[in-house]
Amino acid sequence: MAARHGPGPEDLDDAGQTELAARALGLVLTRANTAVYPKVPAMQLRALHFVEGLEPVNLTRLTEELGTIPSSTSRLCDRLQAAGLLDRRPALADRREVEIVLTGDGRRFLERLRAARRADLAEVLAGMSGAGRAALLLGLQEFAAAVDGAGSASVASA
Repeated sequence: MAARHGPGPEDLDDAGQTELAARALGLVLTRANTAVYPKVPAMQLRALHFVEGLEPVNLTRLTEELGTIPSSTSRLCDRLQAAGLLDRRPALADRREVEIVLTGDGRRFLERLRAARRADLAEVLAGMSGAGRAALLLGLQEFAAAVDGAGSASVASA
């Protein structure tokens, strides 16, 4: 028998049990990140998702969404721009401001990533009962609504 490390589900409250169960979902979703080229670190991937959802976005807003400091966000954008995944351009409303947008390659990268994630999810979901899939979907939809209701839309868009 394998030794158990850490608390089991029976030892945890709802939040602890949810975190434990959600690890598997997180692993399936991040597994796709390693299968899609180019390899993009987690923080850069978060930035790409935020830019996609808020586009066009300025550096200040992206910095707020990522919870970093402007210089870190700027360097992150430098790396993503060098990889051809995003671009900076003068804002249409105020030419002194810079907008951050996805490039065509950035959009195609996120599409490939979503396709890989969905394929991995479909494989796992195929091993679940119909009732289990329906319960999971309903629970995740309610979870997303609760996140949005709490004013944490940035968490849901990542």
